[in-house]
Amino acid sequence: MLVLLPPSEGKAAEGSGSPLDLGSLSLPELGEARARVLDELVSLCTGDGDQADKAAEVLGLSQGLRGEVGKNAALRTAATRPAGEIYTGVLYDALGLATLDAAARRRAERSLLVFSGLWGAVRIGDAIPSYRCSMGVKLPGLGALGAYWRAPMAEVLPGAAGRGLVLDLRSAAYATAWRPKGEVAGRTATVRVLQSKIVDGVEKRTVVSHFNKATKGRLVRDLLLAGAAPADPAELVDVLRGLGYAVEATAPARSGAAWALDVVVTEL
Repeated sequence: MLVLLPPSEGKAAEGSGSPLDLGSLSLPELGEARARVLDELVSLCTGDGDQADKAAEVLGLSQGLRGEVGKNAALRTAATRPAGEIYTGVLYDALGLATLDAAARRRAERSLLVFSGLWGAVRIGDAIPSYRCSMGVKLPGLGALGAYWRAPMAEVLPGAAGRGLVLDLRSAAYATAWRPKGEVAGRTATVRVLQSKIVDGVEKRTVVSHFNKATKGRLVRDLLLAGAAPADPAELVDVLRGLGYAVEATAPARSGAAWALDVVVTEL
C-alpha cells in the first residue's frame, strides 16, 4: 500500500540534524529536479529589501510570515530533522507518528509518501530542513510547481506504487503533480470526508474542511496500527468498515480512473 499525503503549510522549527544531503532522500531519481527547485528557491529568497519583498510575494507570504524568506535562503546549511517531524498541522496531529508502536512505525516508513512543492515527494524518514514553498507557487525560472513536477513524477511514481493499493489523500493543489493513470489508477482510491446531520428530519451532508484533515489522519493511523494491507480499493472499503468507518464507494465508470470513497462522519 502506498499512501499519498499532502504536506502542511506550517512546519516544525529547525532540527538538530546534519545539513541537507539531497542524495540521501528517497526516490533519488527526483534528485536533479529537486536540485533545480532548491537552487531557484534559495536564489529567490537571498537578499534584502526589494528582493525579500519579491520573494514574499511569489511565495504568498503575509507580513507575519516574512521570516520564512530568510529560512528559505539558508536551506543548504540549515539543520534537518525527519520529514515526519517537520510536517505538523491537523492531519499530522491526528496521524500521531511519534506515538505509533514500532511495527506501525515501520509500516508508515514504507508506505507514506508526502508531496512537496520543493522536494516533489519524500518519505517520513527523509532528513529535510524546515522550508516554505507550496505546490501552488510559481517560481520565476521554473513556473508553476504543480506543472513542473508532472514529468519527473510520471517517471518515478508508478514504480514507487508497486503492485498494491494507492490511497490518495492529497489536496487538489498537490494532486496536480501526479495523477495515477492506466492500471495504477484502477487500484487507486481517493477519499472525501462528509459530515452527516439530521435537519428537520432530513439527512444533510456537507464537505468538511478542517476536520477533513483530522479524519484522514485518524484513518491512516488506524490502518497502520491494524497492520492492514488491502490490495485494491474494494478490499480497502471492507477494511475501513471493519475499523468502524462509514464508507460509501463509487467504482470507476471507465478503465484508467480511480475509485472515489466517501467517509461519512456524524461527529467531528
